[in-house]
Formats: sequence, C-alpha cells, structure tokens
Amino acid sequence: MLVFGTIAGMKHPRVAKQSEGPSRILLALADLAYAKTLEDFMAYERYQVERIHDAAGVLRLVSRRQFDVLVLDLELSRETDVELVSFVRQRDPGIRIILLFDVKRVEQALEGLRNGAYLYLPHSCPPSDVAMAVSRAVRSKATEASVERYEQTVFEELVGSTPAMQRVVELIRKVAPTDSTVLLLGESGTGKEVLANTLHRLSKRRNMSFIAINCAALPEALLESEMFGHVKGAFTGADRDKRGLFEEADGGTIFLDEIGDMSAITQAKLLRVLQNGEIRRVGSSVAQRVDVRVLAATNRDLIEAVRTNAFREDLYYRLNVIQIRIPPLRERRDAIPTLINHFLNQHNAKFERRIHGVEDHAMGLLMHYDYPGNVRELESIVAHAVIMAEGAQLRAQDLPDQVRFGVSPRLALPYQQPEDEAILTLAQVEERELRRALEKLEGNQTAVAKKLGISRSTLWRKMKEYGL
Repeated sequence: MLVFGTIAGMKHPRVAKQSEGPSRILLALADLAYAKTLEDFMAYERYQVERIHDAAGVLRLVSRRQFDVLVLDLELSRETDVELVSFVRQRDPGIRIILLFDVKRVEQALEGLRNGAYLYLPHSCPPSDVAMAVSRAVRSKATEASVERYEQTVFEELVGSTPAMQRVVELIRKVAPTDSTVLLLGESGTGKEVLANTLHRLSKRRNMSFIAINCAALPEALLESEMFGHVKGAFTGADRDKRGLFEEADGGTIFLDEIGDMSAITQAKLLRVLQNGEIRRVGSSVAQRVDVRVLAATNRDLIEAVRTNAFREDLYYRLNVIQIRIPPLRERRDAIPTLINHFLNQHNAKFERRIHGVEDHAMGLLMHYDYPGNVRELESIVAHAVIMAEGAQLRAQDLPDQVRFGVSPRLALPYQQPEDEAILTLAQVEERELRRALEKLEGNQTAVAKKLGISRSTLWRKMKEYGL
C-alpha cells in the first residue's frame, strides 16, 4: 500500500527559503516594551512583523490576511484566549501559534495546545529565546509546505493523467481542507485507503490520528466494540473498560472501509455519530462527544443496498456529501509505469534486491493485462517478479502466469494446462484455490476462512506465504 512521505527510492527535496517573500509574524502581546524588544530580535531574520495589543485586534488582522506565526500572550484576554486559538486555527490551519503564559495559568496553556497551538513558553522566557522559537516555527511550516507539495506531486504521478483521474485529483484538492464526509467508490484494490490517507494529510487534521477500519473483516459484535469501545462487564470477556477507535481518532480522521458490510445495528450507531458527534461505549448509557472526520469506502452498490433495505437511506445521505468514484486500473493505464517503478523500489528494499528496470517485452505484458485486482494486484505481481528475477531487469519469465498467458485469477480454475506442462504441486493448487475463494467472497477473510474450514490465523499465514 502506498504511504506518502515514506516512498522508497524517492527523496524529499531540500527545503528552500520561501519564495513568496519574507515570513509574516504577528506579535499579540500585552507588554509593549517586551513586544518591541522581540521585534528587534526578529529584524535580523528579515521577517515582516506586525504588533497588536488586544484580542479584538488579533481577530481583525487574522480575518484579513495570513500569518506564518502568531505569538499570543494569554494575558490579552482572560475570557477568550483559548477560544482565540481555535478561531485562528480555523481561519488558517497552517499557522504556528506560540503561547506566552503566566506560570499560574499553565492549564490554559495546555488547553491552548489541545486547541492547536504549536508551542507554549513562560513569560519569564527572554525575548531571544522566543525569537529562536519563532524561527523554528517558520522552518517547521516551510518544511511541511514543501513536503505537502512533494506528496501532491507524487500522488498525481501515481494516479495518472486520464480525465477521470484528474477529476479525482480536483475533487481531493477541493474537499481535503474541509471537514466534509466523503464516500469513496470503486472496485476492490483501486486504492481507496490511499486516497483516504491523502485526504487526511492534505486536511487541517493532518497532525492528528488517521485510523482505518475494515468493516468486513470483523464480526458485528467485535466491530461495534472496536469502533465505540466498551465498559467493563458489557459482555463476556470484557474485564476492563476499553477506548474505541472513534475516541482514539478524536481530532483526526477515521476511515471506514467496506462500509456496505456494516450491520443495521452498527449503522444506527454510526448515524448518531454523524448527526450529533456522540458515541456510547458498548454497555454504557453515557454519551461522549468526539470530533472526528469520517471517510467511508465500498465496492458495493449502496443505492441498490438502500433499495433492498440492506443499508440505511439516512446514513447513505450522511456519508454521500461528497462522492469520489475511483476508476479501475485498466481505465488509467498511463499510471502503470509509474506504479511499477514505485513498487519496484519498495520491493527492492524489502527483499534486498537491485532490480533497475523492466525489459520491453515484460513491460508490454504488464501494460496490456487487465488487472481485475487493480493496484493491489499490480503490487503483488511486481513483488512476485522481484523475487523471481535473476538479472538486473524484470523479464517476461519473471512475471506470474496470469500476466504471461493472459489468465486472470478470476479465470484460474477452468484454465487447462497443456499436457506437456508439469503437474501442479500441492502448494500451487492450494494457492490457486485460496485466490479463487478470496475473489469469489470479495476478500471477506472471515467468510473465506469459514468456507475453507480453517482458522483466521491460518488463513492470514497462508495469504502472507503466497503474497496475497
């Protein structure tokens, strides 16, 4: 799976000094003499500094223009200081806020951090130290901006340049900075979790948690407990209170994959979260407020599920505020070479190999294959080829049979080998049947394990063994 910011073989560019002009600093301090001294220190860095001495002035200035760093004295307004942090962060999620506080008000400083402040320092800190903290904050913001631009560039290269995918990129750019729920639709393996992670990393919640849950991988009772937590004694085996993933994601983003497999009871509880921002742990009557952005994905037809009463209509419309449909890989073949190179770098590092490219014939086969398993299948194919390769480049004979002979895993069972080919080993038969079961049951590991008569742990071990 792609993880932006840690892409093997791709280096982050050096962070250059901001080309948009000098960094803009706002000093909101009650002590005028201290503010003047601090401004003098920062003059050496050629920052563009403005001073204000009341909370109303801060509200006015940040509403009109953007600043890179705000140095905010908590003595400006005892009633609104912490709320001021939240307001400024909402206006400009990228701003760095440095709080100056009296030692008797440390709790309010900590609350300011929880509301999004970058750092807090005591009033007793000399202006030179505060100026150094401002410089660190400016560098931090410049680094983050550079990394975001780099990740956006890499993301666009990986998804391809077809009109359909450019529409996806455009939607992500527009919706990422908001807190809107997003419904990601597409076939299995198209990269829905990658896009969800990208939405999170380009949002104002980027520094908070991103938690993904596969709703199809857990039984109903366990899924509810995992999502919302439980109290001691709620059910057999609940020997202590447990925080749910919604609590863990508070302030961040939660990604609900395979949302179409969620039971009616859990759907009702999720609807309450989206409507009221409240959760209840299993076995508890006490509601807890959470601030979580919800992203959801499915490869099912939710409109049909609503029609047959398998999915709540009110929940569907809560989730479907913004819908992003991801085309299958066979409809965006221009991205295949970039994805192959990306996975080649990943698996070179993983398997300690030095494969430098793909021979023309092998690339032709990879470009013309239909990829019923989409990007996930392409990653598996490249991993297989890297392991099998004997030279410096991937060759046609290094690719799995479904690519070499045009045999999709979906068609693997009826495929008849020529009589002069070797009989399949038991391991090959086992892998083929496992692939067929996973495909037929759409990757539902619980159902596959039950159908094959094995435990989930055995299934997981076999899937890992065969690179599935």
